[in-house]
Amino acid sequence: MSGLSGPREQPRAPQAQPDRADRQPPRPLEESERPPALIVSVGVCFALALGVIVGAVSVHDLSRHGGSLPGALLLAFTLLLLARGMYRCRYWAVLAFQALLAFQILVTSLALVVASTILAAALCALSITLAGWLFWKLVGVMARIQAPHEPPRP
Repeated sequence: MSGLSGPREQPRAPQAQPDRADRQPPRPLEESERPPALIVSVGVCFALALGVIVGAVSVHDLSRHGGSLPGALLLAFTLLLLARGMYRCRYWAVLAFQALLAFQILVTSLALVVASTILAAALCALSITLAGWLFWKLVGVMARIQAPHEPPRP
């Protein structure tokens, strides 16, 4: 057993972590500023709402497939409301869209477990990656939406 062990590592010194006071607070969003992640989110919401409406109108006998026109219209209206709220930089809208993204990531992760083809697994992985990236980018947008417009007083 003595021949298998390598040289002993020296204990590492703890790295200095910056104090909260040293960090710069996030820069607040300007009146007409829309970060790219926010624009992408608005586009995704709008495209989903449009897809739900087109799908509900084009499917004959929607109730046989487990859906209803009023339900589809309610979902499309909710997505359009979220898109409008995000475009107007409303915190609640970004938070609600992040909740939908988190749900989508969880469901797609479960679908990845039961994927039966390489293509299905690759599409699930791509969807998880893109939704995770957008979720992470929206965290910074939410911080900037909440940032105070005046500098903190000492």
